[in-house]
Amino acid sequence: MDEHTKPSPETRAAEREEADARHDSDRPPTADEDAAAEDLEVDPDAAKHYEEMAERGAKQKGEGRIP
Repeated sequence: MDEHTKPSPETRAAEREEADARHDSDRPPTADEDAAAEDLEVDPDAAKHYEEMAERGAKQKGEGRIP
């Protein structure tokens, strides 16, 4: 596909409306799903890495910066 197109104002408006719409799950979790989630444990190394990356992103300058 070599041809570029420009979205119409109607398309842009529909995209904005969809982005602002509330997004909910289609059903609540089953009892099995709920119990399985309760049994999950966070890997301490993964949690530490997440915190480090969040801190690094908060200090980032320019593109990629967490506001």
